[in-house]
Amino acid sequence: MDGFLPSLIAVNAFFQGSGGWLTAPMKFFSFLGSEDFFLITLPLVYWCLDAALGLRIGVMLLASNGLNNLFKMALHGPRPYWVSTDVKGLASETGFGIPSGHSQTAAGVWGIAADGIKRTWAWVAALIVILLIGLSRIYLGVHFLHDVIVGWLLGGLTLWAFIKFWEPVAARVKKLTLANQILLAFAVSIGMILLAALIVFLSWDFVLPAEWVANATRAGGDAPNPFSMEGMVTSMGTLFGLFAGVAWLAPRGGFHASGPAWKRALRYAVGLVGVAVFYVGLKLVFPDGEDWIALVFRYVRYTLVGAWVSAGAPWVFSKLKL
Repeated sequence: MDGFLPSLIAVNAFFQGSGGWLTAPMKFFSFLGSEDFFLITLPLVYWCLDAALGLRIGVMLLASNGLNNLFKMALHGPRPYWVSTDVKGLASETGFGIPSGHSQTAAGVWGIAADGIKRTWAWVAALIVILLIGLSRIYLGVHFLHDVIVGWLLGGLTLWAFIKFWEPVAARVKKLTLANQILLAFAVSIGMILLAALIVFLSWDFVLPAEWVANATRAGGDAPNPFSMEGMVTSMGTLFGLFAGVAWLAPRGGFHASGPAWKRALRYAVGLVGVAVFYVGLKLVFPDGEDWIALVFRYVRYTLVGAWVSAGAPWVFSKLKL
């Protein structure tokens, strides 16, 4: 074990020693920084509350996930419960630890939400949620303290850049033709995937310590698979679909999440049916795995999910007069 890790493990052990009653609330706050939570709430914001804010949140989420995957693959940091039996793995993760994806995503996404609301109370609430999400990851034994701090810093830097450059970049992109907008989005997504593949290739000689695998699986947890490309392909496929859908819909009047509450509720219900078709239905049909054919089909599936959220569902809403 590296020399500085025992002191960091003591931090995890201290948090877990605070009592088992914290497990349920810590899992709840961890969920608030998870992809599953945002998969539910992102369409709700985009379809029913504020389409512009929903788009910003979606782009921040997916871009943050992509960056996090790159850093994780490059830094090869273990998780506490992988390296020490003194820490319980109260959640199971297969990727490397640093930086914490939940902490990074929370800082970016909840920060964008607060920036969109533009109220002091929103920033206070966002900071509290961001703090608790980071602490929950330490308590659950899946991140060291420094994983969380680096995640917060990277998420904060991404948030700053997003707020500063979103408007000028969006203005320039809108001047491009539809074909060029879609081509640019595709190039960015494929570029990120190729960069991740390059990092995996350069890490060919990294051997996952047997102790990490044994500790990770000792209580029935998943075996580490830190160089999986599935996460990056998922994020970039969805990002491409999201951008392509917005570009296609813009010259047709775009989408505005206005209307009475009953229409907004129906939109959400109808939209989720479409998400289920692409997200669940195609998963049953398309091949699964880590080979390039399966990854191509995964990219296509998540492109359709992103395009459905940003354009397919709004087009259906218009036909249904919702």
